[in-house]
Amino acid sequence: MTNSLEDLRDALRRFAAARDWDTYHTPKNLVMALSGEVGELTDLFQWLTPEEAANAMRDEELAWNVRDELADVMHYLVRLADKLDVDLVEAAFAKIDRNERRFPTGDLRPVE
Repeated sequence: MTNSLEDLRDALRRFAAARDWDTYHTPKNLVMALSGEVGELTDLFQWLTPEEAANAMRDEELAWNVRDELADVMHYLVRLADKLDVDLVEAAFAKIDRNERRFPTGDLRPVE
């Protein structure tokens, strides 16, 4: 197994299909679930100092929870992109290209 984004998408498709969850995995529901999982990830960092947050992965329990919530975020994001037929990698690189033009090297102000 190559552990690619496509492999993850396919595994999530199989997981949802085996449980008859496709009827619930609408774009609206997936966005709402994604937002909830981002909230759970946020909760882990909410009251940490910047230094504590930077060192979060050194705390075994916190690191486990961070990885778990990041996985949930990734699952819902990949599932949403699949339902909307969006190539996440292509979209992410296109966004980098747009940001390269908006934020040229050496200039801290966005280009409108």
